[in-house]
Amino acid sequence: MKKVFKFIGYALVGILAIIAAGIIYMQYAFPNVDAAPAITVKATPELLEKGEYLANHVAVCIDCHSERDWTRFAGPVVPGTEGKGGDRFDHSMGFPGVFYAKNITSDKETGLGSWTDGEIYRAITSGVNKEGDPLFPVMPYKSFSQMQEQDVYAIIAYLRTLDPIKNNIPKSDADFPMNLILRTMPSTPENNMKAVLDDDQVSRGKYLVTIASCNECHTPADKGTPIAGKELAGGFEFKLPSGTLRSANITPDEETGIGAWSEEAFVARFKQHENPEMANQKLAPNDFNTIMPWGMYAGMTEKDLRAIYQYLRTVEPKKNKVERYTPATPKS
Repeated sequence: MKKVFKFIGYALVGILAIIAAGIIYMQYAFPNVDAAPAITVKATPELLEKGEYLANHVAVCIDCHSERDWTRFAGPVVPGTEGKGGDRFDHSMGFPGVFYAKNITSDKETGLGSWTDGEIYRAITSGVNKEGDPLFPVMPYKSFSQMQEQDVYAIIAYLRTLDPIKNNIPKSDADFPMNLILRTMPSTPENNMKAVLDDDQVSRGKYLVTIASCNECHTPADKGTPIAGKELAGGFEFKLPSGTLRSANITPDEETGIGAWSEEAFVARFKQHENPEMANQKLAPNDFNTIMPWGMYAGMTEKDLRAIYQYLRTVEPKKNKVERYTPATPKS
């Protein structure tokens, strides 16, 4: 019997050694991404204008990396907080750990002021920080990896203009085993969407939907993994203090999606949020709210919104009736 226990002991030690070796390998072999490119972005007026547009109204970097006023509909950005970071994503929202949006202002101590243009480029398109550590994909770098090189440059140029705000963000902390899985996620982009023709509405629309990361929020997921065959069918859940919000079906299904919407109605749905009355709606604590940054997307040009509509008309319609909101059960 002693020999049996001895054998079991050796076996357990061996298994633990293999696990330890695997963890060490994961720590040092990943993320497997290229070094930050040696680039210097020349900030022309045209590039800055494009970067401001993309960062505020398409890729909406400023949305997650600023403070939002949740006492108002759709949580508009609090003026003066642009880029300061600090938005928290944690277990209460279904995340496997605690993650924070970083400070992307030009502050040299707590923001991007000490980063090279290449390091910012790599973070946006590959998903690692200055030190090469992985970013949690609530930062949609897989979508941004498809961004045209000049558009990434434009965003970098614009971020350099943000007023420095000293705001030291806590380090994100992923649960086990996500802390190891996370290291395998970043990758150097293989290609950018280069064949985008401005005069081709569908091509342009597909590009905008990609870099706006519409799939990220409008595709339902099971334990964080998008459900195959349900792309853009809505139903992704967001846990809010007042209840559960679900994204809309934006496929062209006539009954449960936007198939019955006209192009004019689609554009108007966004543009109505340019109205100051819509942007300044005050809400009671238990009123319906949404994380969809309508005010930011409302700043898209009509041409781009029409391109998005035209592209969405080409995707496969998926029947998926979504209950948009379920109020939280009052505590007794």
